[in-house]
Amino acid sequence: MQRAGRHGRQPPEGGPMENGVGQEPGTPEPPAAAGPAAPRAPRTRPKLVFHTQLAHGSPTGRIEGFTNVKELYAKIAEVFDISPTEILFCTLNTHKVDMQKLLGGQIGLEDFIFAHVRGETKEVEVTKTEDALGLTITDNGAGYAFIKRIKEGSIINRLQTVCVGDSIEAINDHTIVGCRHYEVARMLRELPRAQPFTLRLVQPKKAFDMIGQRTRTGKSPGEGKVVSGKETLRLRTQGQAVLEEGPSPSEEEAARRVDDLLESYMGIRDSELASTMVEVAKGSPSVAQLAQGLDLVLGEFAFPQEFVAEVWAAICHSKGDKE
Repeated sequence: MQRAGRHGRQPPEGGPMENGVGQEPGTPEPPAAAGPAAPRAPRTRPKLVFHTQLAHGSPTGRIEGFTNVKELYAKIAEVFDISPTEILFCTLNTHKVDMQKLLGGQIGLEDFIFAHVRGETKEVEVTKTEDALGLTITDNGAGYAFIKRIKEGSIINRLQTVCVGDSIEAINDHTIVGCRHYEVARMLRELPRAQPFTLRLVQPKKAFDMIGQRTRTGKSPGEGKVVSGKETLRLRTQGQAVLEEGPSPSEEEAARRVDDLLESYMGIRDSELASTMVEVAKGSPSVAQLAQGLDLVLGEFAFPQEFVAEVWAAICHSKGDKE
């Protein structure tokens, strides 16, 4: 999902979404007129309406008219009379804390949106006995970074109070609200070994049946695929939402491979970032041009050359290229 802070990105071709998907079925074409053609009347566009609930339990609400991620959160908050800052993240078609159903950069036109809101705050002291804590971080595109995966047998896995879905609010009393997930991952990597530090976490509000799987480490073949049907609404924090065809199977495979590389190199998972990198690669006939394209569009990440080469290889493999 597009997050705040990714400067320089341009919305995909197609222009801003006009809250519609073209001419309504059955709308007749205007009759041909003699002489010069008269201007055609604007097409009537049906509204895109999505259903939503609070994940811990609520009536069903209807939202429409949003054009980016922050507006989506604001619409959900308005329906349920809460602040947008109460929403930690959203899942599609399940009320459970299921990171395989996390709302990323795309919503299928028939997807049901569940909003997970702030629950209890907790603090945990961690001693970094090895370089890797065993966390994979993502963010919601609106200022909250949270835990998407906990590696089995890791330092964090041994702390039963830390769970998948917990939002990281502060590190050693230093608030990280508003930071991107890769910034939080870097902060955690740079903490010194053998020196205890404190994490302040906010867990999602839970109903009686919402206990999640805190140590899931396996990768489902469908992880990151959060669409249903061929047409999807692609959201961006900066820029307009656009209605577009879903990715091809090779593009989905390439995005999954790149997402795996992001986790290996940076300790983050971000399906929309991975999809954006695949898009950049479409117009890049060589790894050098891919590096230039990524610098132009995603320069703040400062991807190392060896990582870009791995991305290029993963995308070429997904397309079946021999090079």
